[in-house]
Amino acid sequence: MTDVRETVSVDTSSDPFLHTLFHSDQGGHEQVVLCQDRASGLKAVIALHSTALGPALGGTRFHAYADERNPEEAAVRDALNLARGMSYKNAMAGLDHGGGKAVIIGDPEKIKTDALLRAYGRFVASLGGRYVTACDVGTYVQDMDVVAQECRWTTGRSPENGGAGDSSVLTAFGVYQGMRASAQRLWGAPTLRGRTVGVAGVGKVGHHLVEHLIEDGARVLVTDVREASVRRVLDAHPEVTAVADTDALIRSEGLDIYAPCALGGALNDATVPVLTAQAVCGAANNQLAHPGVEKDLADRGILYAPDYVVNSGGVIQVADELHGFDFARAKAKAAEIFGTTVSIFERAAADGIPPAAASDRLAEQRMAQGMAG
Repeated sequence: MTDVRETVSVDTSSDPFLHTLFHSDQGGHEQVVLCQDRASGLKAVIALHSTALGPALGGTRFHAYADERNPEEAAVRDALNLARGMSYKNAMAGLDHGGGKAVIIGDPEKIKTDALLRAYGRFVASLGGRYVTACDVGTYVQDMDVVAQECRWTTGRSPENGGAGDSSVLTAFGVYQGMRASAQRLWGAPTLRGRTVGVAGVGKVGHHLVEHLIEDGARVLVTDVREASVRRVLDAHPEVTAVADTDALIRSEGLDIYAPCALGGALNDATVPVLTAQAVCGAANNQLAHPGVEKDLADRGILYAPDYVVNSGGVIQVADELHGFDFARAKAKAAEIFGTTVSIFERAAADGIPPAAASDRLAEQRMAQGMAG
């Protein structure tokens, strides 16, 4: 049984998370649901930022937050930030979806069970279609098949169960399109041939991205905290160079493009000053650690391809599943990321602002039009 508690009155002035939700520029969320199922051990957060363009669509992250002093508070913060990012991502991807995100709190290697996933599915189903879930860090296609046993609003399922399969395929393809747009802006041609690209994180998305880069003739450097992930890439592509860690990667001499493809916050006050790349274009969400980093990049002459634009191939893929999945149709839409990224760079140059700010303006205009409609 799922626990149900009465609604209580709370003074938001004393709670930083409620203040974020109701008052800050980073908030504005329509709904946040805290979920608990004691029988299965489920503790989760579902955050809906906006449904102005349609049902909120976003993945389910399964993470322990073990390094945080308060894992539950960290999970709420993460869900809020990720949900807001999904609103902007879906708007710029041209999807008729708002933004949402879910976080299941805990180590998936230790607590993930079918019972827990089904309990989570019942919570998603209780929202009546306002939120459509999919895979994210720590969840996989087979997990969505289990969630779907309880919830019709589940995407990223296996092809055997009528789904689109692994969304990392088109996520990587979209990031590659963003890199092509970056190359055109910087060097006049939409190709990575002869360029050096550093990929930090070669897991679900990163190893597919490496494939595209190798095919395009790039020199590729990789690093990952998981040695097995690096080994898989090197076994398939001996010409790829492994680097000790991300700090060494971003300082690599001759680096043309840096691709953060792990967790967020990769661009911060410590990394931006030492970054040798001329451009940043990667799959990770929330790469900018705090407001102002986008200006720091611009001041150093580093071209930043907004993360939520270039990594939207995955959400395009799972959104297509809701209409009867067609891979060719989804890939064609993901290919439009190239043109979208080019237009953002052009808007940024015309307005004299960083690309991240230009992208935000375009996304907010579309969401405002959706609300007005």
